[in-house]
Amino acid sequence: MYEGGHFMKLKAILLTLVMVTLLLSGCGNKTPNNNNTTTTPNPTQGTAVSPEATAPAATSPAATNGATTPEATKGAGTDVTTTASIVDTEEAFLKAIGKSGTWIICLTKDMTVDKDLVMEGEFKNGKKDDAGKEVIQRKLALYSQDENRTITGKYVLTAPKMTVTSPKASIQHGTFKGDLYVDVADFELVDAIIDGDVYFTKKEYQDSFKMDDSSKVIGKQSVK
Repeated sequence: MYEGGHFMKLKAILLTLVMVTLLLSGCGNKTPNNNNTTTTPNPTQGTAVSPEATAPAATSPAATNGATTPEATKGAGTDVTTTASIVDTEEAFLKAIGKSGTWIICLTKDMTVDKDLVMEGEFKNGKKDDAGKEVIQRKLALYSQDENRTITGKYVLTAPKMTVTSPKASIQHGTFKGDLYVDVADFELVDAIIDGDVYFTKKEYQDSFKMDDSSKVIGKQSVK
């Protein structure tokens, strides 16, 4: 009885082992599911963007430390004769006061010219009057000024003689050393000194002559 029970127990154990072996063998032969294939994510490569190099436009600083041209305003399309001539040589000065010069002639230093001078030609200053007509003017500027139009220097122009024939002409803020001949109406001195005589070629030119309280003529004034 005991031996028969022992045999039955052993048989049950063997049967269990066989079943376990079969189960393990079946699991080991399973084919992997290809649908679970691992995919490598595609890295997204963004386009490298360089920051825009916004370089400021190169500008030339205004020369505020030096003298500026009196009333020298240059605009686009402005005729050269309505701008200023800034001169520091005899050659440039003689060209500037001639018929092919400019309406305003500016010295930057004292100047001596050993020949007679003639300021001639009709010029417009680039402005218009209330009626819309271009303003005629000729100006010999014997001075320099800063950006606030404060006069920073006055100069002496020396020559044996200077004749003025340009209409609406003036000498401003400086000294002309020599005799001055006025052959035009409405000539004017503004804070200017004539270190010599002033001669008018007509009485009407003398009558239309003007000078402010800061101006003076050291010599005589007469019609000649």
